[in-house]
Amino acid sequence: MKRLLLGLLALVALGALAVRCGLGGGARLDDRTGPPALSAAEIERVADLDHPPGNIAVTPDGRVFFTFHPDGGAPVAVAELHDGKPIPFPPGFTEFQSVLSLRVDRQGRLWALDHGRYGRGQPRILAFDPATGRELQRYDFPSEVAGLFSMLNDLQVDPAGERIYIAESSPIIGRPALIVYDTRSRTSRRLLDRHPSVRTEDYRIQAPGRDMVLLGGLFTLRIGVDTIALDRRGEWLYYGPVTGGTLYRVRTADLNDPRLSPEALAARVEPYAKKTISDGGSSDDQGRIYLTDPEHSAVVALEPDRTLHTVVKDPRLRWPDGLSFGPDGWLYLTCSALEDVLFRSGASRDAHAPYQIWRFKPGGTAPAGQ
Repeated sequence: MKRLLLGLLALVALGALAVRCGLGGGARLDDRTGPPALSAAEIERVADLDHPPGNIAVTPDGRVFFTFHPDGGAPVAVAELHDGKPIPFPPGFTEFQSVLSLRVDRQGRLWALDHGRYGRGQPRILAFDPATGRELQRYDFPSEVAGLFSMLNDLQVDPAGERIYIAESSPIIGRPALIVYDTRSRTSRRLLDRHPSVRTEDYRIQAPGRDMVLLGGLFTLRIGVDTIALDRRGEWLYYGPVTGGTLYRVRTADLNDPRLSPEALAARVEPYAKKTISDGGSSDDQGRIYLTDPEHSAVVALEPDRTLHTVVKDPRLRWPDGLSFGPDGWLYLTCSALEDVLFRSGASRDAHAPYQIWRFKPGGTAPAGQ
């Protein structure tokens, strides 16, 4: 009986892995990077950390807030750098479950997106005053918007601070979508559910030194919509799956219009440009869209004419992840080194420490925080 029970548990575990990772196989996307515009000397180390960081948000006065990646085993969820060392933020706050993404909006609020342990807890979004740590807003997503096995992965805030656009990656059950949260009415809507623009494509992520596969290639890690960037006027949302070769865009006016049917909204989605396998995203005042490329340790940029060029490319950038502009033209970058973290033991993770936050000047200008 005991042996039968163990066998059943093993089958359940394998089934869960199959759902999370998709089927095996998958081609490698062609290398779309080129020689970097900036040299290695122009990439500045901001911090060494004992655990991998997730995302980052920098205030106009240069304060650096970031998350520790929820899969990295850190005892702290959200931190601020003080003299290069992480200090928990807000002080004494104990209600975070699994925060991955942060943004500072133009109204000065620090937004934290908590996926609630893949929807097993309560997915929510919170806003804090960076100066005092005081909680300003809290919203718990209803189950029809972010339910069991959802993953609220990344977010962007519009210039007026009225709407927040969220990538729901759904890596476990493969039902990704975009979510729009209205900060005034405190309501949310789930959009483009399982639309081709948010779903994974048949690619295999090959991070330096490791294909992101399990059990000898039986299962391949594929991640839906995560990359998300808002142009600085707040008119277009650019987005795409991690495991995909196309960046899409849709007008925010269409996302914000509840009168549009799902079919009408889907018809307004545009394939924008070819991209690399990508994780984080940002934009600048010059109309560039920046993407982090974990396969080639790079940050690339799509110009307004939709051509792709490589900004930085360096082996020290282990799984470049989150982006945030800071003051004086600096673009800050977290490197979560997920090839050394996901489906690895704590001892393996510790052996690959330290993990880094970097910054560089890409040449564009942008308000801080996103």
